[in-house]
Amino acid sequence: MAEYDLLVKDVKVVTHERDEPFEADIAVRDGQIARVAPGLDAADAAQVVDGRGRPAFPGVVDAHQHWGIYSPLADDTVTESRASAQGGVTTALTYMRTGQYYLNKGGPYADFFPEVLDAAAGRSHIDYAFHLAPMSSGHIAEIPELIERFGVSSFKIFMFYGGHGLHGRSSDQSSFLMTPPGERYDYAHFEFVMRGIQAAREQFPELAEEISLSLHCETAEIMTAYTKMVEEAGDLTGLAAYHASRPPHSEGLAISIASYLAHETGLPNINLLHLSSAKAMDAAVRMAGAFPHVNFRREVTIGHLLADIDTAHGIGGKVNPPLRPRDDVEALWQHVAEGTVDWVVSDHACCRDEIKFGEPRDDVFLAKSGFGGAEYLLAGMLTEGRKRHLPLGRIAALTSWNPAQRYGLRTKGAIKEGLDADFCLVDPDKTWTVRAADSESAQEYTPFEGFELTAQVTDTFVRGHQVLDAGKIIGTPAGRYVHRPAR
Repeated sequence: MAEYDLLVKDVKVVTHERDEPFEADIAVRDGQIARVAPGLDAADAAQVVDGRGRPAFPGVVDAHQHWGIYSPLADDTVTESRASAQGGVTTALTYMRTGQYYLNKGGPYADFFPEVLDAAAGRSHIDYAFHLAPMSSGHIAEIPELIERFGVSSFKIFMFYGGHGLHGRSSDQSSFLMTPPGERYDYAHFEFVMRGIQAAREQFPELAEEISLSLHCETAEIMTAYTKMVEEAGDLTGLAAYHASRPPHSEGLAISIASYLAHETGLPNINLLHLSSAKAMDAAVRMAGAFPHVNFRREVTIGHLLADIDTAHGIGGKVNPPLRPRDDVEALWQHVAEGTVDWVVSDHACCRDEIKFGEPRDDVFLAKSGFGGAEYLLAGMLTEGRKRHLPLGRIAALTSWNPAQRYGLRTKGAIKEGLDADFCLVDPDKTWTVRAADSESAQEYTPFEGFELTAQVTDTFVRGHQVLDAGKIIGTPAGRYVHRPAR
């Protein structure tokens, strides 16, 4: 009987604990990392993979995806987990809510969430978990059960949904959100969500540090007014028009409101999602100074770090919050370098061509919001990060360790003995051009079309199962739902 199920020889192990990688072999037993050390004997392993001296990164923990938003969840789970594995993602945390899109139904999560789990079960090539959004007072009451029964530890508020639609203006958000009669999705509801989450943290003190609230910070009233102004002026089109219709100070204002509500309700664990602009980051940093007792985490997306309103490939780059001008991109990178960004995600939301674009096709206000990109997350971070002398260890922290720690993924986030054998091998010298046709995603276009990247994921392992071999997906779906936190 072999001592190890898998031995990956001759790699440079990247860890969040040190800037530069170290040479070692990785031994796997029963889905976990058994040893990380140089010179391990190949005769002790049932399967041996030659790492050829390549960097081995901890599997990416992509803490912000949207499976099932524009296509059936069962379908997205297959195709978008394949695309994720292409990019070295081994765990995806996907946002889910009641209302239109997703399962297109309302009601209690006690009925809704088992349907979600059933739709995804047995279809994913990577491990996955869910964040849930309390859309009604009934959902707030369900928070303790969601934690205890289903292992859900993170929740979400979409701050603009009460008065502005997913893709633009809306006059009937109650129907869109499928909220109960007489209830409003507004600042008062956000306050009560925070109080409900804090009450749950007090109910489960041993889990309190792993229970958090994430917020999409944009202000409906600002966006509605500016959308009208941009459309009436008519001098802007495409992504520039969408950026102007959802201005950066809309993010800043929402961040300020969310932060004060966290202070008022005593909820310390706050995640500020997909900060897209210099003003958003400025507001986030200011609020951390104003409320030092709130444990803020700040997230940016690879889309906002790679593309801007001029370089993105067409209005397929429409997303919320919008892609911004180049000055905002550089400001985000400065915050990454300074350590004020906690993790980088894809915000992957596969939106097929026939759904994405309206008629006329070039009208950005008729297009749907969101696009995929998990397959470019790690390669994009390496391409741009190395230009800016970002240490590899810092990239591992941003893409794996930090989100795993925040969201209670206790066995994820590092190549370390005793943790899940989730890792990927990277060719650090491979220059390649992004083509949507080469992606495993069901999305036929990408705003990154034609971008040149200078590193590529070649092999991905999920709990020791190889799911990507020389850039090709192999094997059957073996991913599983990750209960967070462990019960």
